[in-house]
Amino acid sequence: MAEFVALDAIEAISRELAADQVRYMVVGGLALHAYGGDRVTYDVDLVIQLQPDNVLRAFVALERAGYRPLVPVQAGQFADAASREAMIRDKGMVVLNFWSDRFRETRLDVFVAEPFDFEQEYGLALRDELAPGIELRYPRVDTLIAMKKLAGRPKDLQDIEFLERYGRTD
Repeated sequence: MAEFVALDAIEAISRELAADQVRYMVVGGLALHAYGGDRVTYDVDLVIQLQPDNVLRAFVALERAGYRPLVPVQAGQFADAASREAMIRDKGMVVLNFWSDRFRETRLDVFVAEPFDFEQEYGLALRDELAPGIELRYPRVDTLIAMKKLAGRPKDLQDIEFLERYGRTD
């Protein structure tokens, strides 16, 4: 795993999500790392499929892993598309931040909207086994590049340079 993200944190998160058959994908710095990038990251960024039953299972699983939303958002609110749209419109939310007493050094961010066609990316994902029985899925390089272009932060622009080099076949 990339530096500063505690391996035990990502393993706990992934193990609990897998136990409840939550459909999710890892994005951000950990996804860059999966493609061979070497950038320090301090958080785990997830895109969960935003189907209500999947969201509800995700909240239960994340709580078992020791994570709770930083702001007072209940699972039912997050499972409701209209509530998420209001979070985006009224509060400018891009991700819902989660915290853990157990893994204080590792933040968790869950996207409030699916930033890509989840079903398509899930089927085409790069897959990596973190531990026996725990498979992580990462979006394709082109999808990560598109996400990072939207974010536009200096570190995202550096990540794009790496990903573009990675994706070349010449």
